[in-house]
Amino acid sequence: MEAKLISQKLYLEKRFFYAFTAIVILFIVGFIVPSFFAIAKLLLFALLFFLVIDILIIFFYKKGVKAKRILPEKLSNGDENPIDISLKNYYPFKISTEIIDEIPFQFQKRDFSIAVSLHPNTEKTIQYQLRPTERGEYHFGRLLVYVKSPLQLIAKRFDFNDKQMLPTYPSFIQLRKFDLMAMAYRNMYGIKKVRRIGHTMEFEQIKEYVLGDDIRTINWKATAKRNQLMVNQFQDEKAQPIYSIIDKGRVMKMPFNGLSLLDYAINSTLVISNITLKKGDKAGIATFSKKIENRVVAERRSSQMNLILEALYNIKTDFKESDFGILYGDIKRNIKQRSLLFLYTNFETLDGLDRQLAYLQSIAKNHVLVVIFFENTELDALVKKEVHDVKEIYHQTIAEKFIFEKKLIVKELKRRGVYSVLTKPENLTVDVINKYLEFKARGVI
Repeated sequence: MEAKLISQKLYLEKRFFYAFTAIVILFIVGFIVPSFFAIAKLLLFALLFFLVIDILIIFFYKKGVKAKRILPEKLSNGDENPIDISLKNYYPFKISTEIIDEIPFQFQKRDFSIAVSLHPNTEKTIQYQLRPTERGEYHFGRLLVYVKSPLQLIAKRFDFNDKQMLPTYPSFIQLRKFDLMAMAYRNMYGIKKVRRIGHTMEFEQIKEYVLGDDIRTINWKATAKRNQLMVNQFQDEKAQPIYSIIDKGRVMKMPFNGLSLLDYAINSTLVISNITLKKGDKAGIATFSKKIENRVVAERRSSQMNLILEALYNIKTDFKESDFGILYGDIKRNIKQRSLLFLYTNFETLDGLDRQLAYLQSIAKNHVLVVIFFENTELDALVKKEVHDVKEIYHQTIAEKFIFEKKLIVKELKRRGVYSVLTKPENLTVDVINKYLEFKARGVI
């Protein structure tokens, strides 16, 4: 859509006020030294003359400049996104401009401007970067271009109505970034790759019995009709269901580097789902707190990534304490086939884990459960900080206690037969990919 020019206004530049101030000072001095009074009058007339010339020059060309904002289809949350502005100069002389783009309020930048000079009758594309930290709708406002006159005594404002809305999705830029990592993965030392093929009850055909066939698959009706042993042949299932389950409770609202833990989990889910599909497995997702929402059943189809992306688009925390009992009941009812479950949540203390441990153990009996929770990087920084008084020693001791409890949580989960990943928020995606590829290599799934 073309940006429509809605108004043009004239503004006096700083250079005019500086010159005018100097002339006023000369007039004041002129009361003491009369010769300065005549010089001040001459300079005032010269300033007014050049001001009129500047106005005539800059207003003689009605079209002046043309500006347009060029946006991508969507923004990638947590990443640097390029925004382009196309600017064309219709004046027959070089101009200096200041571009003010009314970017969405979520960025909280009220002094955003770009200075650009442009040769006569030329077009230029200016690019800047925006890093959103929230998913949802981002509304861009007007595009303002201030064109300075040749003598830079005045500036003409061109106001373009270029209002646009841009959706911000989970980090799809990371998909391309981590694809190469998954393909370049090699087995770690000491891990033997084993191919384990799951057996489903999906019927393929009826065939004659041969020595070695499972007698439990004999089709007695077909045997009676053909008067020879016939067996059912079932299709071997190679694709395993991989579910990413995201906790939407209040524990996931904690922010790190501008993004909440929920946003880190969503970005990681998008990447691991993409890699899962490329590795031949089925990808699915779900979220929970007081109820199960945003469910996408694990499938392997061309539209699966679009379904997952749309489901993750507008997920928000509900600030409630999550009910792991509801999660266990839903998994037991709806996920019948043994699956790999990545559970994104956060435990700060052993007491917090103990309340949910029975449910986690029950889930792990029928599925491969990986509990993913986060290191508090703020505490790490506090522990490494040099202390100077008793108060700081106390704070550092408490921080060390919380860090040690995280390690105890890992040991407790392992003792109860539950896999875990303790990671820094910025390393989340890499660590989850490594865990998935490790399981694939070891034949765990």
